[in-house]
Amino acid sequence: MTRILITGASGLLGINLALEAVAKYDVVGVVHNAEFRDLGFETIQADLLEPDAITAVLEQTKPDWVINCAALANLDTCERQPELARRLNAEMPGRLAAEAGKRKLRFMHISTDAVFDGSKGNYREEDSPSPINVYGRTKRLSELAAKSAHPGTIIVRPNFFGWSIAGNRSLAEFFYNNLVSGKPVQGFIDRLFCPILVNDLAAVLLDMLASNLRGIWHVAASDSLTKFEFGQAIAKRFGLDPDLIKSAATETNGGAPRSSNLTLKTSKIAKAIGRRMPTVADGIEKLFALHESGYRARLQSLAAVREAV
Repeated sequence: MTRILITGASGLLGINLALEAVAKYDVVGVVHNAEFRDLGFETIQADLLEPDAITAVLEQTKPDWVINCAALANLDTCERQPELARRLNAEMPGRLAAEAGKRKLRFMHISTDAVFDGSKGNYREEDSPSPINVYGRTKRLSELAAKSAHPGTIIVRPNFFGWSIAGNRSLAEFFYNNLVSGKPVQGFIDRLFCPILVNDLAAVLLDMLASNLRGIWHVAASDSLTKFEFGQAIAKRFGLDPDLIKSAATETNGGAPRSSNLTLKTSKIAKAIGRRMPTVADGIEKLFALHESGYRARLQSLAAVREAV
């Protein structure tokens, strides 16, 4: 059975990807300082910024595929801690790609739509990146480092939402948590994006690896909307009050600059795997179904287990 090593396995993408993959693959998740039980897959604790940590993890786990989901993804934290962002988002993926290349392993690196400046939207894979914040710049450096170290690297630029262990890792959770508590929130009308449900993203990533793809790919919803519209859609599907979401324009207030239009073209990946990307509405419907089935509660219970050990 193919063995997959997933870094950042306790994050929003990492945990959902691991749970998606474990049905068909032998999965090992790398976590920084968390412990879990009853996940259904093996985990290993490691600080991938430590010297020789990457080599040790690969030697211990002996994977066939490596998927790097580890990152410092909070835009404002990256602005405040640019050195940490550079080390984790740019340098570490390059080293991981190099070690995977030496072992002739399949390697996938998760990048971001934030490598673009947002000036035009509908970006294709061939468009020139021009990031406007530390997060975007470090992720663009990671793309270049990974491709240089391992020419067969698959680089994925997504935007995604879903349920997480922490309960606060996605915009969907932000809206849900506040609205279910009756708290008013802002929804930005000047920021366009095309988020895909993380569970759907995970399925596409596994298909990409199985299909022996390489190079840069945009994986996102097939349509787009503003963050205000996204919040409204979440509210309506979950039976919450959409009037609690107030339309607003983006204000950085000294934080990281935000791009206004990070919509992505997904025709390349749709053609490669033989199916269109889901719409945002498709993703929200599935998000609701996962909630109703107890999936969100299951993820939340993993956090309780972690804190107890």
